[in-house]
Amino acid sequence: MGTDGRPRYRWAAVTPDFPYYHDREWGWPVVDDRMLFEKMCLESFQSGLSWRTILAKRENFRAAFAGFDFRNVANFDDNDIQRLLADEGIVRHRGKIEAVINNARRTCEVVQDEGSFAAFIWLYEPAKDDALPQMRSKSPASETLSKDLRKLGFKFVGPTNVYAFMQAMGLINDHAEGCWMRKDVETARNTLHTPT
Repeated sequence: MGTDGRPRYRWAAVTPDFPYYHDREWGWPVVDDRMLFEKMCLESFQSGLSWRTILAKRENFRAAFAGFDFRNVANFDDNDIQRLLADEGIVRHRGKIEAVINNARRTCEVVQDEGSFAAFIWLYEPAKDDALPQMRSKSPASETLSKDLRKLGFKFVGPTNVYAFMQAMGLINDHAEGCWMRKDVETARNTLHTPT
């Protein structure tokens, strides 16, 4: 039970920033390509770190990566990599930085082939969420999406990272049973016009 008297999963009480993120962002269905790209990149940066670290640096990440406009990021070069490695406001991990640039290029290719990144991602929505919420770190759907992303040349998209991405962008509703947001998120998912 949160300080506002509303039930949430216990991770949402770890820091004062988390209730708002949990209630207004996490798990709500996203169909905007730029937002999907941002969420995928931030989940990649989170690998091995706490989400609290990433959320605290999110505005710095946005500034460093051109607002996660993947068309702009796709044009980043070695000078940008050096700039990002020197940026103390973000996670300075060369592999993850290079993965974001690579994934921006791959996202451009997906958009060209599929019409939008969202149209591709929403193809992987499971027919149903087949386990209790927040009881796993990957799923058959995340393993399939991870495999297919890697075939397309994406990096830092293992099944655990992809599952966290799926949770964050609402491809599944992983709000816990009894969470005050679960029903609202499910309604949003049920009324969503998925991109084609």
